[in-house]
Amino acid sequence: MAYSILKEINSPKDLRKLDQKQLPELAAELREFIIDVISSREGHLGASLGVVELTLAIHYVFNTPHDKLIWDVGHQAYGHKIITGRRDTFNTIREFGGISGFPKRSESDYDAFGTGHSSTSISAALGMAIAAKLNGDENRQHIAVIGDASIAAGMAFEGLNHAGVTDANLLVILNDNAIGIDPSVGALKEYLTAVKEGKNPRQNNMIKSLNFDYSGPIDGHDIPALIKELDRLKKIKGPRFLHIITTKGKGMQLAEADQVKYHAPGKFNKETGEIIAVSDAHLPPKFQDVFGKTLLDLAIKNPKIIGITPAMPTGSSMKYMIEALPERAFDVGIAEQHAVTLAAGMATDGFVVFCNIYSTFLQRAYDQLIHDVALQNLPVLFCLDRAGLVGQDGATHHGVFDIAYLRCIPNMMVYAPRDENQLRNMMFTAQLGLEQPIAIRYPRGRGISVDWEKTYEKVTIGKAEMLREGSEIAILSCGFIGNEVIKALDGMSDASRYSHYDFPFIKPLDESLLKQIFTKYKTLITVEEGTVKGGFGSSIAEFAVSNGFFKTIRILGIPDDFMPQGTPLELLKICKIDAENLRLIFGEY
Repeated sequence: MAYSILKEINSPKDLRKLDQKQLPELAAELREFIIDVISSREGHLGASLGVVELTLAIHYVFNTPHDKLIWDVGHQAYGHKIITGRRDTFNTIREFGGISGFPKRSESDYDAFGTGHSSTSISAALGMAIAAKLNGDENRQHIAVIGDASIAAGMAFEGLNHAGVTDANLLVILNDNAIGIDPSVGALKEYLTAVKEGKNPRQNNMIKSLNFDYSGPIDGHDIPALIKELDRLKKIKGPRFLHIITTKGKGMQLAEADQVKYHAPGKFNKETGEIIAVSDAHLPPKFQDVFGKTLLDLAIKNPKIIGITPAMPTGSSMKYMIEALPERAFDVGIAEQHAVTLAAGMATDGFVVFCNIYSTFLQRAYDQLIHDVALQNLPVLFCLDRAGLVGQDGATHHGVFDIAYLRCIPNMMVYAPRDENQLRNMMFTAQLGLEQPIAIRYPRGRGISVDWEKTYEKVTIGKAEMLREGSEIAILSCGFIGNEVIKALDGMSDASRYSHYDFPFIKPLDESLLKQIFTKYKTLITVEEGTVKGGFGSSIAEFAVSNGFFKTIRILGIPDDFMPQGTPLELLKICKIDAENLRLIFGEY
């Protein structure tokens, strides 16, 4: 496609010069441009295709960036990025050094608020609206586009509840497409469906009851209707709520038909939409699949096992249990706080609850983790997917803080498997009956062995293991990063100088083995795929101080900074914990 109109749009100012009749053609070009780039670069496809018309209508009507626009969740914002000066760099999206896959304040004045997770837009926009009024800017508009099931989270309702008793210049646009990454769930979804189908009496409108000026639902792909309604709402004061109906993946037949698969499909044929298949029969399994298939296997044998995930059944592979045992597996929507306390409630009645949450998302439920689980010493089994550096989603999604924020909590055990067999065996051991909570953290990506479905073995709690015996220097690793240590040592001519110990239990530590290590070696090097501040290495240093060992300890891991986007290997290299850099560092001692 020549992109005859799009190539002239370098900012929303250019967009506003167009005749409204040109916008449908521009929408077609913008949609094709997104497909053209993402087909080869990968990224979040369906969500941004679904809001092309809305994106154009908002920037056409409102005076951005003076008027503040917040996308929630942020993976809807590809079209927004393209028409706000990033068209020519869009082919770098999610690459190291390229533009972010999410709105990012430091990247553009048009990105009013960073939104890598979800359900924050209403609170943020309300804060901006109140601030504008205090600054005397009564006319600045504040638009929160909340979609992909983000409206169901508790924080969104906290924002609505507050906004409804203010005179804030706030417009909330609900992008209702009935799907997040997986299909939306819950009573709110059923309510919105009834509204769309005209089955809900207007006088029963829950948004109106919160003192919002409610309008809709309207077709979110009808540009003239959108512009007309946005123009009307622009002139109204106070909190307003526009309900629009869109189709995720709009304009690409296969993406509309299979919205889960085309949320982030990987590479695909831009002409046909067919996903480019990559044969993985010869590859080790993904850790998420090891979790999901092991959970189902254990649940079939143990009727007390429950599975819980907050809106990530496909991403976590809990879909296997949900499909086979729906009465004992629950997708609770984008509600991490609820997921954790729900698990705690079930644990009080003797159920073995596996609560699967991405590491970065558990941060959203930290209070519940402490007060509702650990304080009461309830044996909830947290399986933290995407622990460590996750790649192209960048700083908002890296799971690098969990070791530090978990090991400081009393009663909490923390376990990091080096491979898929350790993950399976720890899950097996945990469901036999632990007396306290545990977090099992494992990475995004694949394990190391094709032959992984072996007979379960019971894990000895708190036990570490010597993988290689050497004469001078002790290297201590925890979790999957230990495989980089193995590769580093395998390539060293003087590897006999180095001992390598695997500490899958970060808490409790194997103190007996640690005393032996500190007694034998003068130098210790710790390696972790987590922050060096407060992480595994810090726990080893604390042990040394507490026990009177004064030795050289080098702590390697994620530096005290937010890591950018990039491939996992690129990011490991930045942190100097890839095999090549580890080999150089080990050689310094």
